[in-house]
Parts: sequence; C-alpha cells; structure tokens
Amino acid sequence: MKDTDDHQRLEYALHELRSILIRHTPTTGTHATNIPSLSIVRAEETSEPLVSVYKPSICVVAQGAKTAMIAEQSYRYDPYSFLITSVDLPIVGRISEATPAIPYLGLKLSFDTDVILDVVQLMDHSLLDKNARTNETAAGITVNSMSPSIMDTVVRLLQLLDQPQDIPVLAPLMIRELVYRILQSEHGHVLYPFAVTDSYSSRIARTIQFIKQHYNEPLEMEQLARDVQLSSSAFHKHFKRITTMSPLQYQKTIRLQEAQRLMLTEAIPVGDAAFMVGYESPSQFSREYARLYGKPPMQNIQDMRSRLADNRIVVE
Repeated sequence: MKDTDDHQRLEYALHELRSILIRHTPTTGTHATNIPSLSIVRAEETSEPLVSVYKPSICVVAQGAKTAMIAEQSYRYDPYSFLITSVDLPIVGRISEATPAIPYLGLKLSFDTDVILDVVQLMDHSLLDKNARTNETAAGITVNSMSPSIMDTVVRLLQLLDQPQDIPVLAPLMIRELVYRILQSEHGHVLYPFAVTDSYSSRIARTIQFIKQHYNEPLEMEQLARDVQLSSSAFHKHFKRITTMSPLQYQKTIRLQEAQRLMLTEAIPVGDAAFMVGYESPSQFSREYARLYGKPPMQNIQDMRSRLADNRIVVE
C-alpha cells in the first residue's frame, strides 16, 4: 500500500513540476530564474554534447531524459531519477530524449557546500542513513532514484517562481530542506562525506578548488598530495574515485573548457587561447581540443556560434 501511495504522490508532484516548467519556459533554451542558483530548461529536440563545469548541484528532469558523461562514465537520468554533483566537475551533457510534442523539461539547482555543512551540524545524526556515516570516499557524481519527499521539496521551491516576493526568505530555507531530505535518504552518502572536515572527500574537494584556481599552471603532484596529507598513491586513488579522472586529466578538461569560453565569448584567437590556459604547443592544444569536443577549435567555435544564433544550444 505504501508503495502505491508513494507512486501516486510522485506522479502528482511530477505533473505539477511539468506545469510550472512549461509556464516559465515560453521558448526553448536555458532560462535563468529569480532564484539565483536555479536554472530551468526546455528543449524540443535532442542536443549535441556540450561541456560545462557543474558546481555542486542537483539536476532534475520533469519530462524527457538527459545523459551526463565524464571521462569514460555515463549517467542517464529521467523523471524517476536525479543527478547529484558534490564537487565542481567538467561534464559533457546531452539531452537524449526530447520532441516538439513531448519537450525535455529540466532544472539544475546549484548550492554551496557550506549548506551541506550547516545542515549536517544541525540535524540528528541518527536520521542519517547508515551508509552515509562513513569515511569512504564518495563519488562526486551519481544518479539516484527519485523519492516523493525530494520531489515535493523541488516542487515547492519551483512554486516560488509564481510568488517572487517570497523568494529571498523562503528559497534558502527550501534549498536547505532539499539538502536535508537527500541526507536523510539512502543517497545521503553522496553529500555527507564532503561535510566531514578531515574526510578523504573533503580533502580532495580542497584540491579540486586549487586546481580550478590554478588550472593554467603546472601541477606538482607530490606537493598536492602532501597538502592534503595523503601519500601519492592514496591521493590519486581518492581523486579518481571522486572525479572519475586523474588530476592531470581534470586540469586538462578545465583548461580546454576555459579555452572554449575565451574563443566563443571573447573572440580570442586559437593560439592565444591555448597559451592563456597553459598550453605551450598550439598543435598539442588543437589535438586535445578535438579529442574532447570532436572537432578542431575553429570549426567547433563556428558551429557553436551558428547554434547560438538559432537558439539551439541548451546548457543545464
């Protein structure tokens, strides 16, 4: 009986979420909202892969499906699942199910890791799922089954878009509630380790922030490991567990993503962009860029400008 009730509750919440998203996405594309950390998306066709850095976020699909790829791993999510990223990750996103009759409808809500820490400090730890209370390194990206309580919270947050005067007061509370509901659930292990000051997850999260801030500088692996008090082998093991890639691969992807931004939004020439993000060899830059994006730099940028002009780029 409970399973039936939960299913009906989830279906009702999904119907409400679709209605809200349809009202607030009059055109295809990505739409900013009055909730600063929330963006909503509508697409009427599948999209080409697009690389962007996901901050700690929860991504929810109300209709259609999306695939997130990082390194060799692929994560598909739909209305009955949701994606969580716990650290900044360069992800290749692609809308995989969308038509004009049944458009893709989705949202991405970013949150500061301090929110996780605040909620963990306040909550009764006996409410944490036993799998959350572990010092094992958490994966930085996971797809999880959707629950009625999590979906209900998402819907109430989105309902604030129709009551913008309430957003400054209520939106931060509902974001905290959403983090709380996730921590309470069987998926709590995704977030909890990042709130434990000296856990492997929080140490690697500090390294990730350092690499992001110094992406155009050479990395000294031994020093990075010492900075978080890990042996070189343990450092690489935990870093790959969280990001699915090595520190050098992570840095390279961040460099290439920033180079794409420079060329696309600031019209920086290819050679200059390569140098600005830390490459000494333009030919090596072009090879690695084509490997990530599927096309040489100039061709990729020209294609993206054409798609932007036609409003066919959807970022989530």
